[in-house]
Amino acid sequence: MNNWLSQHIRVLLSTLKRLFTTPVASLLNILVIGTALCLPAGVYVLLQNVQRIADQMVGTPQISVFMKMDAGKDDVARIGKQLQQHEAVSRVEYVSREQALEQLKSSTGLADVIGGLSQNPLPDAYIVYPKKSDAETLEALRDELQKWPKLEKVQLDSAWVHKLEALLKFGRLAVLILAALLSFALVAITFNTIRLQILTQRDEIEVSKLIGATNAFIRRPFLYFGLLQGLLGGAAAWLIITVSLALLNSSLAGLGQLYASNFTLHIFSAGDTLTLLLFSSYLGWMGAWLSVAQHLWQIESR
Repeated sequence: MNNWLSQHIRVLLSTLKRLFTTPVASLLNILVIGTALCLPAGVYVLLQNVQRIADQMVGTPQISVFMKMDAGKDDVARIGKQLQQHEAVSRVEYVSREQALEQLKSSTGLADVIGGLSQNPLPDAYIVYPKKSDAETLEALRDELQKWPKLEKVQLDSAWVHKLEALLKFGRLAVLILAALLSFALVAITFNTIRLQILTQRDEIEVSKLIGATNAFIRRPFLYFGLLQGLLGGAAAWLIITVSLALLNSSLAGLGQLYASNFTLHIFSAGDTLTLLLFSSYLGWMGAWLSVAQHLWQIESR
C-alpha cells in the first residue's frame, strides 16, 4: 500500500514539475479551458440569479380559497384546520366576509354604494401559501382543493409561473447543449496536448514496454497531467466568473439605487463549485486517457 501511494505521489510531483517547466504553454491551455468552461457555467449562474430575482419580484405564489355562501362557522373552521394540516401548505391566512368587505370599500372608493347593499355578497376565504412554487405542484394542489366540500371556488394565477418555468427550462437546455459541445472541445484540447507529449516520449514509452512496463504504469503520468490541467482550467473558469460577477455587482449597485432595490448577483454555491471542478477534472482525465489509449494501441499493433 505504501509503495503504491509513494508511486502516485512521485508521479503527481513530476507532473506538477512538468507543468511549471513550460509555464507559458500550460497557462495558455488552462486559460483556453477556463474560458470555454466559463461560458456554460456563467449562463447557469445567471439563470440561477434570474430565478431568485424573479421570485423576489413576483413574491410567493398564493391560492385563494372561497367558501360557499351557505357555509357555517363550523365548516369554515374545519376547512381552515384541514388547510393548516395539509403537507403541501406552508401557511394559511383567514379572510372573513366582513374583513373582505372592508378591504373592498377602502380599495375601490365605492363605500357609499357598497354601504347601500342589503347584505354582504362576499364569502369567507382563505389565502393559501404553498411550500413549493413550481407550476405542476400548484395546479395539483388547486385541483385537489376544488374537490373539497363547501368550497365555491379555488383560484390560482399560475400564468406567470408557466412563463418563468418555460424561460428557465429553455435556458437550462441551452446550457446543457453548450456544455456538451464545449466538453468535446475541451477533451480534444487535452487529447492534442497529451498527443504532443507522447510523441516527444515515444521512444521512451516503447523501451518501457519492451522491459515489461504495464499500460497502467505508462498511462499514469499522462492521466495526472490531463486531470491537473482540467482542474486548473475549472479553477480559472470559477475565477473568471467570480470576477465578472463582482464587476457586474458594482454596476448593479448604482442601478439599484435608481430603482430603490438591492439586487445582487450571487456566485457559485459550494456544491456548484465542487461540481465545476470535478467536471473539468474529468474532462481533462478523459482526453488524456483517450490519447494514451490510441498511442498504446498503435505501439502494440506493430
